[in-house]
Amino acid sequence: CVEDRAVPGHWEGDLIGGSQNSYVATLVERHSRYVMLVKVANKDTESVVTALIKQSRKLPGELYQSLTWDRGKELADHKRLALAANVEVYFCDPRSPWQRGSNENTNRLLRQYLPHGTDLSLHSQPQLNAIARQLNERPRKTLLYRTPAETFAACVAAIS
Repeated sequence: CVEDRAVPGHWEGDLIGGSQNSYVATLVERHSRYVMLVKVANKDTESVVTALIKQSRKLPGELYQSLTWDRGKELADHKRLALAANVEVYFCDPRSPWQRGSNENTNRLLRQYLPHGTDLSLHSQPQLNAIARQLNERPRKTLLYRTPAETFAACVAAIS
């Protein structure tokens, strides 16, 4: 069940915006709180879905079972994502950000690195990966002070 954080492989996603119409897709795995940041060229559905498909290929299928997104138009072509990445795509109810609570919390943490009003397009994918690595190596109380990276690695090991 997607709502059950005990089962790994269920992700929450969103776009954060910056100045100059710049965007970064944020993905957070619900069980481990593992973060992936994805550079997107634009907010249009073609750019976002293509970037998410490319990112999905970096994950074992067992650890990419579902994606819950807000109701933005950027995922209008969600059927293409579902087919290409073999992932179930869900959308939150209107004005219900708590349905993606891990993602909302992560986006707040991300603003330490990617402040509001800055041009996000200036960050390369390797720079975004470095930011995600810092977040993934930060111990979390909710994980009994383990890191998201440790928790996610244990999930990967369990399916190997």
